[in-house]
Amino acid sequence: MDVGIIPGTDDKPTIPFRRRGEYSVRVFLLLAGLIGLVSVAFGAIAEHTIRPAVDAEYFRYLMTGVRYNQVHAVALLALAFGLGLPLADATRGRVQIAAWLMVVGTVLFSGSIYLAVSLDVMAITYLTPVGGTLLMGAWLALIWAGWKAR
Repeated sequence: MDVGIIPGTDDKPTIPFRRRGEYSVRVFLLLAGLIGLVSVAFGAIAEHTIRPAVDAEYFRYLMTGVRYNQVHAVALLALAFGLGLPLADATRGRVQIAAWLMVVGTVLFSGSIYLAVSLDVMAITYLTPVGGTLLMGAWLALIWAGWKAR
């Protein structure tokens, strides 16, 4: 933790504080790593264990979940690094909204496909379009952040 000077306080040392956005960067780096790890692990499990046990259509669904999982792990990593940049508070908030929507959307979209195919519980696929909608919302929030950035 850094001990710093808060602007406008006569330059006197103050209680320790973290640089703005440091927490968000750490959280989203960890989540990007976790989501990426899950995508690689589940891709390997799907290819070597689940593929022989399911028909081609279900395997295609499963690999769609893996693909979306991997793409959004990389996108979340980019958002985490972006949060490390000097951003206006409003822009930072919009990027954080995009990142959280991406995390929850990825978990619901890919996770529901993983569970449906690997455990043969197709009823859970009602969460897949919810996750997809949240992922679209994440991209819209990122567009909003860029549009309103100062």
